[in-house]
Amino acid sequence: MDLSSNIEISALTPKRIVDELDKFIIGQKEAKRAVAIALRNRWRRMQAREEIRKEIIPNNILMIGATGVGKTEIARRLASLSNAPFIKVEASKFTEVGYVGRDVESMVRDLVEQGVNLVKAERKIQVREIARENALESVLDLLIPPLTGKKDSSETEKDLEDNPILPTPPAPGSEEELNLRTREKFREKLKRGELDTRTVELEVQSNSASVQIMGPAGMEGMDGLQEMLSGMIPKKKKLRKMTVAEAREYFTEEEADKLIDMDSVTRDALERTQETGIIFIDEIDKVAGGGSGKGNGPDVSREGVQRDLLPIVEGSTVNTKYGVVKTDHVLFIAAGAFHVSKPSDLIPELQGRFPIRVELNSLTEEDFFHILDQPQNALTRQYEEMLRSEGVELIFTEASLRKIAGIAFQVNSEIENIGARRLHTILSTVLNELLFEVPDLTSAKRFEITADYVEEKIGNILKKKDLSRYIL
Repeated sequence: MDLSSNIEISALTPKRIVDELDKFIIGQKEAKRAVAIALRNRWRRMQAREEIRKEIIPNNILMIGATGVGKTEIARRLASLSNAPFIKVEASKFTEVGYVGRDVESMVRDLVEQGVNLVKAERKIQVREIARENALESVLDLLIPPLTGKKDSSETEKDLEDNPILPTPPAPGSEEELNLRTREKFREKLKRGELDTRTVELEVQSNSASVQIMGPAGMEGMDGLQEMLSGMIPKKKKLRKMTVAEAREYFTEEEADKLIDMDSVTRDALERTQETGIIFIDEIDKVAGGGSGKGNGPDVSREGVQRDLLPIVEGSTVNTKYGVVKTDHVLFIAAGAFHVSKPSDLIPELQGRFPIRVELNSLTEEDFFHILDQPQNALTRQYEEMLRSEGVELIFTEASLRKIAGIAFQVNSEIENIGARRLHTILSTVLNELLFEVPDLTSAKRFEITADYVEEKIGNILKKKDLSRYIL
């Protein structure tokens, strides 16, 4: 569900933002407050006088906390609330300029791509009804081809503009009149969905024709050259069978692409990216010094990545295939566990560009219980919905949820703390047999997960001394 579709940006007060985040993320109040203020400040900046607006820069945020405590989810939900272009990147995947790997400017190009996709999807929704009507005619042409030589609708409209005299109607009983009557009958059937399951054959573009150009990582020129050469290769088409319903959706997408103005989409996407874009840089601690001292080898490259990140975070101009993008007002949220290193191991200039620092708490046993029970997207609700498709009602008792929460907390304490991600593996282990057997069940339509059932499925594993040998 897109939260932004129901909430106006002006109505997103910090308290309202925290309330919305609470629906999906348990705990971490300090982090939620920090990102809520940052998001509200973006709206406040847009209301400021023009002469001062460009001087107001975002307060970037550094989140410190173990894996699985909600850092990424907070950033992702924040982007959803603001309907802003958002990407998540891992700092460890970037290398200093001159080394093999991705350069830091590629994150901005990826953000612009997300912005274009976001605006394009919005425009498609606006023209969808017209596109569906046009698609209906295309499907109709597959079922009842128009007579050879018959003018299409665009030519008929032009004739009426040039000459207001109505065209001569087809002669009664003629082949043309019969064709028109048949098409009209099929048109009504299509609108009622009576032909949705019929199979048709149509030409679709093949994705096989493409050009891959190998060059230095991150070179925008390579992207442009590849796009130009790909456009020079004739697009292959192939025949494909599909149902009438599928064909109508295919033609609807095709018609929507024709109806939207890509120049306008690109302009709006560039502006939205510059003004509201959010880049989440995970594993920022992996490019910190780690307290090992200055030296040769990997440390040099890690500091090089930091220095390459600095101008992007400070505000620079990046060339993309859609145009020039300024990063001055892009919000950067960095995150890391900082187990080995600490935030002060980052170069001072980069530290200064993340003035807001919040530390996320490790999850307690009670937090795990609430994560299973409260959020709208809770794992338990996801499993309940999946089994409902099999005609089975799945029910978790409170005791079973507390048992699972206790196991997650215990395993995180004894092996490695991976936060809420531990719940995925434990629930998968508990429900594995049920998920396998359910499609073949003939009698049981209701299945209750109890604490005893949880104990039966994974109790023996917990008794083993070396838990790391088992998939929990």
